[in-house]
Amino acid sequence: MAHVLILGGDGYLGWPTAMYFSNRGYEVTVVDNYLRRNACTEIDVGMLYPIPSLVERAKIWHEKTGNEIKVAIGDLTDAEFTRGFFEGRVKYDWAINYDFTGVPETVVHYAEMPSAPYSMMDYKKSNFTITNNLLVSSNLLFAVRDLAPDTHIIKLGTMGEYGTPNIDIEEGWLEVEHNGRKQKFLYPRAAGSLYHTTKVMDTDLYWFGVRMWNLRITDLMQGPVYGIETEESKIDPRLRPIFNYDEVFGTIVNRFITQAINGYPLTVYGKGGQTRGYLNIKDTLQCVHMSEKSPAEKGELRIFNQVMETFSVNELADITKRVGDKLGYNVEIKNIENPRKEAEEHYYNPTYQGLINIGVEPHYLTDEVMEEMFKVVAEYKDNIRNDVIFRGVKW
Repeated sequence: MAHVLILGGDGYLGWPTAMYFSNRGYEVTVVDNYLRRNACTEIDVGMLYPIPSLVERAKIWHEKTGNEIKVAIGDLTDAEFTRGFFEGRVKYDWAINYDFTGVPETVVHYAEMPSAPYSMMDYKKSNFTITNNLLVSSNLLFAVRDLAPDTHIIKLGTMGEYGTPNIDIEEGWLEVEHNGRKQKFLYPRAAGSLYHTTKVMDTDLYWFGVRMWNLRITDLMQGPVYGIETEESKIDPRLRPIFNYDEVFGTIVNRFITQAINGYPLTVYGKGGQTRGYLNIKDTLQCVHMSEKSPAEKGELRIFNQVMETFSVNELADITKRVGDKLGYNVEIKNIENPRKEAEEHYYNPTYQGLINIGVEPHYLTDEVMEEMFKVVAEYKDNIRNDVIFRGVKW
């Protein structure tokens, strides 16, 4: 039975990924230090509904399914703690069987501070973002090099690394001809926040590890994710992922739906022409699973653009209004001064065929899908705080 180690296993994507693999017969270990929860407390932004601790979630999962997800709480910026997962000295905070599961065949790396606005709030949060994200990546690279060189790393990148170039966005690589000679290079990066800049640095670190140490790495350039329910979370509502609706940690579709339900005008930044690639949380799980089933080769940095369709902010606002109005919410759209330094109208054409080629079957953002999300968020309407929806973090 293959062993999957999930770094950042408490997060919006980490916990659903843990259940997804566990439900399919994998040995699963998750590690987290509650970074996201603590950051939300620090800046006083509410989650839509209460979330049990990671240990409590694992216990609920075992109670409902009989499957074990081992839990370790700790800080992966500590190199010795990270190396423990490959050396047989893990200190589990919860497990059914406390024996070492063995060196993981796959590591899924979500363990980074995930918010562009948080990284831009002030120099302390910027420094934290940079040191946390890069130290975790460096510690993982050296642990795999020294202790598990055959382990496949699946690292979550972001489409935000590319920025908004005026040419098509290829899947990570670009063939360049210059003065009659050709070479393949990493696609040029132009990050729009310090968080996204750390992800660019991540990609460079992993490319170094591949070139110098012959590691096998898949880098998933993910667009903004939306959604709540997965196949596994439907087993018990306490297993739902963390759901933020504020401007710092909430993704745009999740934010818009929450705003619509609470009578808060949809916050369209500037002209609203900002276009990005999006995907359902169910497809994040598929993408990671299919990448695990067909791993990168030794000495390969394989890059996929992890999106399923593109929308502008205006298009997302229009869909939200259409669905919200149908449900009786009388949704208002409001263009506000853009707090971010970004192009509000631009060309955007990413390639995203690679994951389809290895078996991912996309879910699309239909009115029906959004309506189901409206219904879940509406269950917690009384928990929504309008004061945390928009604070105008500027850069």
